[in-house]
Amino acid sequence: MAPRASFVHLLALALAGFTLAGTGNAGALDYPTRPIHWIVAYPPGGTTDILARLIGQYLSAKLGQQFIIENKPGAGNNIGTETVVRAPPDGYTVLLVNPANGINTSLYKKLSFNFPHDIAAVGGLTRVPNVMEVNPNVPAKTVAEFIAYAKANPGKVNLASSGNGTSVHLSGELFMAMTGVKMTHVPYRGSAPALTDLIAGQVQVLFDNLPASIEHIKGGKLRALAVTTEQRSDALPGVPTVAETVPGYEASAWFGMGAPKDTPPEIIAVLNKAINEALADPNIKARLADFGGVPMGGTPADFGKIVVDETEKWRKVVEFAGASVD
Repeated sequence: MAPRASFVHLLALALAGFTLAGTGNAGALDYPTRPIHWIVAYPPGGTTDILARLIGQYLSAKLGQQFIIENKPGAGNNIGTETVVRAPPDGYTVLLVNPANGINTSLYKKLSFNFPHDIAAVGGLTRVPNVMEVNPNVPAKTVAEFIAYAKANPGKVNLASSGNGTSVHLSGELFMAMTGVKMTHVPYRGSAPALTDLIAGQVQVLFDNLPASIEHIKGGKLRALAVTTEQRSDALPGVPTVAETVPGYEASAWFGMGAPKDTPPEIIAVLNKAINEALADPNIKARLADFGGVPMGGTPADFGKIVVDETEKWRKVVEFAGASVD
């Protein structure tokens, strides 16, 4: 199949998978009647985990059933995703959707599932910037100084990430593509262990999701050089954007909830309504703002379109970087 035909086919599958969640309604009227397992495909301590626990606490109170956060890291997010793909479509197993889900569609050559087809969109949660941060021992206080430092020390700058193909990884790849800087990629199984080694000086730079790093930045353990969104973040108002030095650069992380395909639309509607109510709650909005998060909300179809658009955006970066996982 030609590349363009492949993409058209992928787009069609994605739109179908993210706008049609299924037609069955068994058990939907009294849903939920037991705890709901929310699968996070990364270890505790990272942005996905923080976000799931924040929103999950609200949803537990709102719907009267516990949202149990289950961390299932591994295989670049795919183990946790496959857990939900294979789960019964009854609304009792859901996924914390993140950029890696869209990225992996083109990054991995042999997946046992088709994410846009096999996971139905429930609702968007938040969009947050990544932050370009370095160990304080790195003698660069600006993006321009970092570029000069990296070019003067080829092969000596290690780029940490939360795993191959994550938005954290590809934010760094996009930076290298647009600046000509060469760095050695060091993938970790999640943001938390990458942060540990960055703070210890084992690696030099990380384009991490802001929520997981902001306290380390404020505490002086890490130095923020820039945020990756088009606009500066209110959470770090004194930190410039990468684009102020590298025009056109933009990378942000988006998060939401997904469910197995064929989950009844009535159940998806219950979850979507509760998510939108959570995002309208002043306490939730304040917590999200603390780490630079902007609420998304909207309908399942709205979130589905974001996934399709972001999948195509990062496909281009994956191809440019020559990244591939069998």
